[in-house]
Amino acid sequence: MPAVTVSDFTVLPRVTADPTAKSRRVKSVTTAPQGFEGEGFPVRRAFAGVDMADLDPFIHLDQMGEVEYAPGEPKGTPWHPHRGFETVTYIIDGIFDHKDNHGGGGTITNGDTQWMTAGAGILHIETPPEHLVVSGGLFHGFQLWVNLPAAKKWSQPAYQDIRAGDVALLTSADGGVLLRVIAGEVAGHKGPGSTQTPITMVHATLAPGAQLRLPWRPDYNALVYTLNGKGTVGDSAQPVQMGQLAVLVDGSTLVITADQNQESRSPTMDILILGGEPIRESVAWMGPFVMNTKAEVIQAFEDFQKGLLGTIPAEHVAPSSKEEIAGIHNTPSEVQEG
Repeated sequence: MPAVTVSDFTVLPRVTADPTAKSRRVKSVTTAPQGFEGEGFPVRRAFAGVDMADLDPFIHLDQMGEVEYAPGEPKGTPWHPHRGFETVTYIIDGIFDHKDNHGGGGTITNGDTQWMTAGAGILHIETPPEHLVVSGGLFHGFQLWVNLPAAKKWSQPAYQDIRAGDVALLTSADGGVLLRVIAGEVAGHKGPGSTQTPITMVHATLAPGAQLRLPWRPDYNALVYTLNGKGTVGDSAQPVQMGQLAVLVDGSTLVITADQNQESRSPTMDILILGGEPIRESVAWMGPFVMNTKAEVIQAFEDFQKGLLGTIPAEHVAPSSKEEIAGIHNTPSEVQEG
């Protein structure tokens, strides 16, 4: 798992938690079902079965891969629209190209992040580069959807290209954990991502037997998703393994411990830690649109069909029906409200 690696964690700034601070308890642990995304690449639906109130301000999380493609197999998505939220695509292994109709985009690879604010509306495409399609290769990453409050849903679209070398690197008190702060702040150390909705996003690698006690804002929610390996969360030592999401509540410290014995294919435990300030607004979501009301979602589909979200290069064909658009991300084909 390349992403960003450091040969000696002990040279990094250390993060320590107040020993008197209350650690968060585990509210739930769920296992992500597996499915297929876009033109057919495998994903795990990390938020499936979790109450949206516990996820707020997050909407959707796909772990893409880990998959070793044979020549000719790598797949992406066709051109499609978004409105009302931000997409965050983080690549751990492999290469992905992004292009949108506002001029944003580029190629991201090991440890890079693309941060797209859809705002009032945008069209984009995500594909493996041609040379990867020809050669095949390893692909692993995730895409996160971050909701925008009503006041920002109509903001201008924007794009951030966050290089792997820009993330803030920290280690735990015992020097056994590598923390990559992509967005937000951890113990006074800020990540490079600029967020419309206040959030923190961290990719952490725990050596076998290492423990992370991470200071966490009490006004943020806290989600811990296990990308690979196994360990426990909370002082209650709730077991977790690859593909499982833990929701932690009530407290200002997160506790994650890697098992001493890991599988040979996953010698470390890798986790994605997410937290944000809940928006606490109504959510209406269908396909690639996340709004506040059902009427706004229907309007988004109508605006897309009228070309008000922009135009797609002539050589590409856009999906037209609600079912086709929703199928790109295997997201709801009926309006979900919460």
